[in-house]
Amino acid sequence: MTTERHDAGQCAGVGGAVERVFVLLGKRWNGVILASLMSGPGRFAELRRAVSGISERMLSDRLAELGEAGLVSREVDEGPPLRVSYRLTPAGEALRPALGELSDWAERFLGVSEEDGCPSMRQPQGAEARDA
Repeated sequence: MTTERHDAGQCAGVGGAVERVFVLLGKRWNGVILASLMSGPGRFAELRRAVSGISERMLSDRLAELGEAGLVSREVDEGPPLRVSYRLTPAGEALRPALGELSDWAERFLGVSEEDGCPSMRQPQGAEARDA
């Protein structure tokens, strides 16, 4: 049996699991696609409308990536007409509590810039500051 030695800095770093999560969910669009599928299965065109600003090519790439990660499944209804829909797998569904917590956190701590609609950090005030 081999034992690996790690230095203190390496062991004090962020865990491998957290890094893997953010490599996947930190990619632009992945979290939004998953959140869009939380309400149920969706066809490609529905997802394209739900994920504002994403190109068809990027949506296709991200759905394939999420499928390879085991979070989204692709289902084909031979029709006619042929229809393809996407749904969360049990592993994707298991993200529901985490995405809910992230959404709650964002509503509490991220403001929206009126100029561009992009989130910006803001300091909690009043009771929120005491609870934080």
